[in-house]
Amino acid sequence: MIKILMIDDDLEVLEVNKRFFEEKDCKVEVCSDAMAALGLVKRFKPQCIFLDVMMPDIDGFSLCRQIREVTDVPVLFLSGKVSEDDKVEGFEAGGDDYIEKPYSLRELYVRMNSHVRKSMASAKKEKSSVMIDLNPFYIDKERHKLFYEGEEIPISNKEYDLLLFLAKNVGKEITFEEIGTQLWGSYIETDRRNVMVNVSRLRKKIESQTGIDNFIETVWSKGYKLVKLRK
Repeated sequence: MIKILMIDDDLEVLEVNKRFFEEKDCKVEVCSDAMAALGLVKRFKPQCIFLDVMMPDIDGFSLCRQIREVTDVPVLFLSGKVSEDDKVEGFEAGGDDYIEKPYSLRELYVRMNSHVRKSMASAKKEKSSVMIDLNPFYIDKERHKLFYEGEEIPISNKEYDLLLFLAKNVGKEITFEEIGTQLWGSYIETDRRNVMVNVSRLRKKIESQTGIDNFIETVWSKGYKLVKLRK
């Protein structure tokens, strides 16, 4: 279900548009007060915003610039102002589309879907670049944190480096030497103990919070491998 916020001072337009999109199984919130719209954006967290240009108190272009400070979801201008300068200003303000009034609701629905799909695909790609999904675990590479089902498991910086290295090689047997070299830049045989201590500490933290004791498996006399669990 797509969440849409419609901002327009024309109550009749809001009513007609709301009814149409709700029949398309969208969740719709409407706002006729541009001054209150920004708060609704923060509370409702829409996936797409329909925004009129000519409104009292503040115009749609100025409001869009404020919206862009809190969200990057698609903003579709719906306006009777149709000059080239108006359209350029709309895009420069942060709009994703500029649709002239009167418009077809069917076309508006198709355009909205297209923008939302692109937005969701972009968000998914961005998330995948900073997250390693090891369901039910995931690693946030941006914040250097480990999570289990949304709850953080506190680990040290060295334990994070160790886990990240294993996670980049899920299912692959990683030797003591490879781990030691990755963590400290070099490796001699006496470093094996340091590797084992760090793995042991990480395992205990994971098990104490999740009850899972087989996330990091021992490869006898060789090293370790990280297993992607199935729920």
